[in-house]
Amino acid sequence: MMRERRSTRRQLPWNAHFKPHPIEKHARREVRNAPTIQLKCAGDMRCWHSLPAVTLNPSAEVTAAFLTIVARSYRAAAAHVCELPYGRNSDIDDPLIVIREGRGTCSTKHALLRRLAIEQELEVRLFIGIYEMSGHNTPGVGPVLRHYSLAALPEAHCYLRMAEIRVDVTGIFGQSAGDAPIRILQEKEITPEQIGAHKRSMHRNYLRGWASEVGLRYTIDELWSIREECIRAISDASVKST
Repeated sequence: MMRERRSTRRQLPWNAHFKPHPIEKHARREVRNAPTIQLKCAGDMRCWHSLPAVTLNPSAEVTAAFLTIVARSYRAAAAHVCELPYGRNSDIDDPLIVIREGRGTCSTKHALLRRLAIEQELEVRLFIGIYEMSGHNTPGVGPVLRHYSLAALPEAHCYLRMAEIRVDVTGIFGQSAGDAPIRILQEKEITPEQIGAHKRSMHRNYLRGWASEVGLRYTIDELWSIREECIRAISDASVKST
C-alpha cells in the first residue's frame, strides 16, 4: 500500500544533482530566536468541551444559521462544527461556507466560531499558531514527511483562545497520540478576514526563514508543495476516522 501511494506521488522539480536533505538533527533548532510555546501533549490543545455553554441570543447571520440547525449554545455550535469532516471550502470569504458545505479546515471552522463569538460578545479570539507538524502530533502526515526526508515541517494552524486556553475544533490533535508534544513556534491573533492571503503570506515567510536557518536545499515552492500534500493526507485521515 505504501509503495503504491509513493509511485503515484507527483515529483517535485529537483535539480539533477539534488538529493533529499534529512533534517532530523535540525528539527529542534530555533528560528530567528523567537520564543516558543511548548504544549506538553495533544491534550493541552483543548477541544470544544472547554468552550462556554452560554445560550445563544438572537443576533446576526451566523447566530441565525446555528439556531436554524438547533445549536442553542456556543458550545453546541462548536460541537457541531467539530463533527463536520476536515476539507477545504470553495469560498473562504463566505462567512457561512462551513455550514453550507458541511465541511471545513482549521481556518474556516475557527473563523466561523470567532464570528459567532463576536455576535455573542464572547471573549473567544482567533489565532494562527505556526507549529512543528510531524507524524507524531498530526495524523496522516508521517508518510509524506518521511518520503521527503523531513522530520517535521512548520504548519500554520488556526485555533481559538480564551485567555491562555487554546481550543481546536478540527479534531486533528485529538486523533494524535496523547503524549505527542505540540511546539508552537509563532503565534498571532488574527481576524476572520485574515484566514486567506494574510495567513498564507505569514506561513510562506516563516517557511522561507526556517529553511534557510536549518540549511535545507528545498525552495519555498517545493516546501509549499510538500505542505499541500500533507494537507491532503490530513483530509484523508479525517475521512477515514469518521
